[in-house]
Amino acid sequence: MENAPIKPHQAERGQKSTLVGIAVNIGLVLVKGTAGWLGNSYALIADAMESGTDIITSIFVWFGLRTAAKAPDEDHPYGHGKAEPMAAIVVALALVGAAILIAVQSIKNIQIPHATPAPFTLAVLAGVVIVKEVLFRRIAKVGAEVESSAVKADAWHHRSDAITSLTAFVGISIALIGGPGYESADDWAALLASGFIVFNAYLIFRPSFGEIMDEAPSGDWRNELSTIALTVPQVRGIDKYRVRKTGFEYFVDLHVRVPGELTVKQGHDIAHAVKAAILEAKPAVYDVLVHIEPVKV
Repeated sequence: MENAPIKPHQAERGQKSTLVGIAVNIGLVLVKGTAGWLGNSYALIADAMESGTDIITSIFVWFGLRTAAKAPDEDHPYGHGKAEPMAAIVVALALVGAAILIAVQSIKNIQIPHATPAPFTLAVLAGVVIVKEVLFRRIAKVGAEVESSAVKADAWHHRSDAITSLTAFVGISIALIGGPGYESADDWAALLASGFIVFNAYLIFRPSFGEIMDEAPSGDWRNELSTIALTVPQVRGIDKYRVRKTGFEYFVDLHVRVPGELTVKQGHDIAHAVKAAILEAKPAVYDVLVHIEPVKV
């Protein structure tokens, strides 16, 4: 039985959502950077810097999704799916880099007296939080539907941007309400935001690294595979199984128990029937390797 083709629509949906994020971030970089400069707010400038890294990492995600969608070839018999979690890891590392830059500059600004940020920066930040949260929810939904770690990572990058904007909003509000002596509140807010960004980077990195290392996916795969296999006549159960995720697809290795007196031809037909049943029941599975394990009746 031929394998089902890799689903290009999943990669296409991910790429489209990524391009939307890039377009939005280009606008936000200009708005936040200008408002931060005119409004004397480093927290807002730091926010613009993170949106800038969003653009760069989203481009990596776009290329990663495009590569992952390529069909298997002679040099890559298991496909190009690893490009997708690799793109997510790039996003995580970029987030850490941005957090370090923001933290270093925030500490410098805290030590240098400066004027209180302008009140209009609060309106800018409020708008940014709303836009980024909407963007996060939209892209996270796509990431969950296509089971893409790269798209999920891209979504969390937008969420970290929303967190940065929210902390900046709080910091500037404190500076404005507190008056003299509270001018650096937005710098402290930017420093706090860098910690949130690092935490989000870990949340992105951990599952992506696990996928690169062929970590077993979450879920009760054994019971699900056993239930499906038992629908095939003569199958007595499964002995061993291994599942790994590569890009948008899953690969399954399965040891199936069958009566020992069956012929080689019968065992061969059962293996194909089990594979067909799994591919039909679980569309996310790209290939199934079935080993027949004879048992005494």
